[in-house]
Formats: sequence, C-alpha cells, structure tokens
Amino acid sequence: MSAIPGPRAPRPRLGIVGGGQLARMTAESADALGVDVAVLAQPGDDATRGQVTDRTVVERLGPAVLQAFARCCDVVTFDHEKVRPGDVAALERAGHVVRPGLVAFTMAADKSVQRRRLDALGLPVPEFLVTDDAGAARRFAEAHGGRAVVKAARGGYDGRGVVRADRPSAAAAAAATMLRRRGTEVVVEPWLAIERELAVLVARRPGGQLVTYPVVETRQDETAICREVVAPAAIDARTAEDARRLAADVAAAVDAVGILAVELFVVDGTVVVNELAARPHNTGHLTIEACATSQFANHVRGVLDLPLGPTDLVVPAAAMANVIARGTTDPAAVDVERLVGPGGDPVVVHGYGKQARPGRKIGHVTALATDRDAARRRAVAVARGIEAATRPPAPAPAPRPAPTPAALAS
Repeated sequence: MSAIPGPRAPRPRLGIVGGGQLARMTAESADALGVDVAVLAQPGDDATRGQVTDRTVVERLGPAVLQAFARCCDVVTFDHEKVRPGDVAALERAGHVVRPGLVAFTMAADKSVQRRRLDALGLPVPEFLVTDDAGAARRFAEAHGGRAVVKAARGGYDGRGVVRADRPSAAAAAAATMLRRRGTEVVVEPWLAIERELAVLVARRPGGQLVTYPVVETRQDETAICREVVAPAAIDARTAEDARRLAADVAAAVDAVGILAVELFVVDGTVVVNELAARPHNTGHLTIEACATSQFANHVRGVLDLPLGPTDLVVPAAAMANVIARGTTDPAAVDVERLVGPGGDPVVVHGYGKQARPGRKIGHVTALATDRDAARRRAVAVARGIEAATRPPAPAPAPRPAPTPAALAS
C-alpha cells in the first residue's frame, strides 16, 4: 500500500475515495478552486495515475484504511458506491466530515433502500418488488404481462446488474443468478412504455441551498449502457419544470450534499424516478463545456460548503457521447482532428488515461452546436471513430500456397 497523505495543508484538502475518471475530473476542478485533493485508489483505478500527486493505492477499501485516509482530509467524498455503508457510518461516528452522508450514500448505493425510501416519501417511482426469492421474480413477471426488469440491489453500474427479461422464466433465472453471485436482494420492475429517459443534476450545500442543472435526455444501448446525453432535453416546459422540481425534492429528502444525479423516466406523460447517484455522474460530463459551472466544480463547492455556481447553459445545445472501447488497442494515436473535420462547431475529446479493453468506458466527446441534432451527430461520429481505433487490426489473409508442379503441368 502507498503511504497515506501527510498532515493537512493550509489549503482545504478534499479526500476522494476512488480513483476513476470522476475523481480525475473532480481533482481538476478542485485545483482551479484552490483545493488540494487526496485520492484513495485501488490497483485498477488508472484514470488518476500520474494526474493526482496525493494518491494512495490500496488493495481493499477496509475500515482501517478509510479511517486513516479520513484523518488526513478536511472532507471525504466518493467517486463510486463500492464502500460499505457500515464503513461510511463508522467514519461519521469518528467525527470525520463525509459528504454525501450516510443516508444519501446508502440510498444511491442500494437500489432496494432507494426504492423503499422514495416510495415511503410519496415520491413517484415505478411499481417494484424487492425480494431475495427467484420465484417471487417469476410471479411478478407473470402478473405484469410476462416481462420484467431485474436489477441487483447493489453493485450494478453502466448497465451491469440489469436484465430485461422477456418471459417469467428469464426473470427467475436472472434473479437467481444475481442472488447467487452478488449476495444481495434484487429489485424487480415491470417493462415500462418509456417515452423519454431524462436526468437532472442537483448541487446542494449542507445547509440546504441548492441549484439544479438543465434537464438532459439520455440514450442507452441494448445493454443499458448510457451512450449519449443531449442538452437541453427535447421536452415541453411543464415536463422540464416537473423534472427539476422532482430532482430538487429528492435531493432535499435524502439530505444530499454535493452533486446528486437523478435519473428519470417519462411514462404516460408523468416523470418518475429511476435511479440516483450521490456523486458526479456521466450524464453531467457535458457541463464542463456547456454550463456556466461544471458539475465537478459544484460538487467541490457543495461538499466544502462554498457558494454554488450558476448552472445555466452557455450554448444553445450540447451533446456528449461516451467512448467505449471495442478492443485493447490504445486509442491515444487517433487523429482526432481528422475525425472532427475542419471548421464547424466546437468538439472536445476527454480521454481518461485508462487501459482499453472491450466494454470499458475510456473517454467522452462533447460537441457544442446551435441545435441538438447537430451536436449529437458530431459527438457520436467522433466517439465512434475513436472506438473503432481500439479494435485490433484485422489479421492479414493467409498467403496462398504455391502451386505444385502437377498443378502447373495441368
């Protein structure tokens, strides 16, 4: 294990548990605000390697390591939900400032807690069942047209831990697999006639002051991984206001501090909560270029109880496309200028410094434009071009055998 950071510096020190791309981009914003950052990473967290000086690498995020790390920081925050809620509670009991706190962290980390709590608060969520019985998942699907969505209560992200089951037996099989592999409950929901998938980021201070970002629309692929985000969402003013108000209500209800990402569905014209993340989020990456204050800067401001920055869009439209590797070839040598093309609206490529492997998110592309469609087309084209470069070159065709003397004589 690397050495835990030294004594606190005169500048505030923000500790980030997790060393992925969210920590990397948060650290960049923190430095611009005069805030030092310490990162507690694990061996696979290569996005912050060489980017954050005060970086500790540990094999396991155990309670003793977390306590030692927290003692050297003014505030502790997270770039993932892999810490056990009990360890977050122990940090709070020891007097460390942890933001988000236990309630918001647990709500984001555990979908079963999230669903039950939001439902108890009277906030709109899809119909659901929380169970540790695969047979119950089958019966739920049977009662809902034979289809269901099965989600692991903990450990799912980027589409992992989510199965769309098209028949009751598939729902039962998915639940059984998750229960066996993950050791957590599952959340079962009906297939919904989703009109749009939206997201709203809320930045909030400990005292309750909050700001909401413009509503964005997200697009997922067939594996439920978010591929594109477009701002502003193509929705009417009433739906946008409903989405922002609902996100603000959720943030207040869970006592969120820093960024809370609220993912939403529009079903039959009604906005309902899908999932929460109590940290900077993939749906907010375009705020770096497209908004007056990025989600990362407002996360730092929120957790340190500093005045929040404005969240208005500073361009007519923006789009973000994730770059998801198709192979293991390093895309660093990609001619981005060729992909972007001459002139046109701005396009910004963010690489995360991560080793490419199939299905891994290694960067994102943000395009700014005068309309949504133009921004989306440019962001997607550049992102897909980079993805294609991660594929290994096709093997050369095998040489044709030389003709035999008999063949030449014929």
